[in-house]
Amino acid sequence: MTRQKPDGTHDHPYSALNLRLALAGFGLVFAGVLAVISFAFGLTWLGWFSVLLMAVTVVDLIVISRRRRQRRREEHGAPHSLFE
Repeated sequence: MTRQKPDGTHDHPYSALNLRLALAGFGLVFAGVLAVISFAFGLTWLGWFSVLLMAVTVVDLIVISRRRRQRRREEHGAPHSLFE
């Protein structure tokens, strides 16, 4: 019989996927607002940089959601707080 390691150890750290999801959502909104303001004031280089940040954030959101789905399947739907 193998004993499962507890969460939060050096070998098996907590996964902050929910917190990462919230921060990525905030980053997407912030970069979107920054892009609109930058283009409105004629700072096209900053606007395009913000669009690039938005694209990276969307990819991060996709990766996070896939990992959350995988974790939910592995743990049979166990609830998680924002910091787990």
